[in-house]
Amino acid sequence: MPNKHPLVTIGIPTYNRANGYLMEALESALSQTYSNVEIIVADNCSSDNTREVVAEYHAKRIRYYRHGAGIKPNDNFNFCLNRAKGDYFLLLHDDDKIDQDFIEICLKTAGYRTKCGLIRTAVRKIDANGMIISTGRNPLQGVCFEDLFMGWFRGETSIYLCGTLFNTGALKSIGGLKSKNNLYQDVMAIATIASAYERIDIDEVKASARQHGAKWTHVANVKAWCEDSMELLERVYDLSTHSRSELKIAGEEFFLNNNYGRASEIRSPSARIEAYLHVYRAFGGKGLPPVRMAFHSTALYRLLRQIKRKALGKQAWVD
Repeated sequence: MPNKHPLVTIGIPTYNRANGYLMEALESALSQTYSNVEIIVADNCSSDNTREVVAEYHAKRIRYYRHGAGIKPNDNFNFCLNRAKGDYFLLLHDDDKIDQDFIEICLKTAGYRTKCGLIRTAVRKIDANGMIISTGRNPLQGVCFEDLFMGWFRGETSIYLCGTLFNTGALKSIGGLKSKNNLYQDVMAIATIASAYERIDIDEVKASARQHGAKWTHVANVKAWCEDSMELLERVYDLSTHSRSELKIAGEEFFLNNNYGRASEIRSPSARIEAYLHVYRAFGGKGLPPVRMAFHSTALYRLLRQIKRKALGKQAWVD
């Protein structure tokens, strides 16, 4: 018989966001309509008042840890996982948040079973002020591993940590979240687990992924993204049992365009060209950046994007 109320762990790794997004992330975890939840806050040696902010909630469900010295962000992610007692685990970045019924919907859809490898919802993207940028979909219920990733490559679904509930034991068994440069560590874990366990997809938007100021805008970082992209594509290829050539072609196009997009955000023209050349070579010269990307990171492009954002500002705000 399934456990009617499996324990769910929400891990929130944080650094210096006590007076900003951390409170939103923490309150979204505390306000869950599903009651059997534990929350781990892993403070990566913040210099602000993170300890005091967490203590103000007086919540017995919160376990607060503070590292004596700073560690790598991904090590802090896995620190949360390694201390998780729940049957399921959600890694919630300290600038993201989940809807009040996120866990309830996930567990109800899974029939409160604890053997599912992944439970995924659709995710909305929000900006620094909580305004909706775009609303994603997750319409791939019941499809096989290959079709899931083909759908991701084609833009039919998105993959975000804040919308993914992991089977804790399964995630621990593969060594947690990791990739060569720890940029696609989340998708590497999702691919590995999705290929071996039952997966449940929910086409309701139940989480918010925040997009804001910090961007990877240096040549070295574009190179690192290319390395992780190729590693992930190889992992998906190796885990697939059919449609491998189609997946490889679609994946190469997907990652090629993504990395050209990252290169286009570099403001220095010479560094941007260097990054474009690296992406071109990394993917075997299989495609050139779209012409429109030549205008990225120019003053004109930033002005036009600002005007567009203001126009979209009339959309509804996320509560």
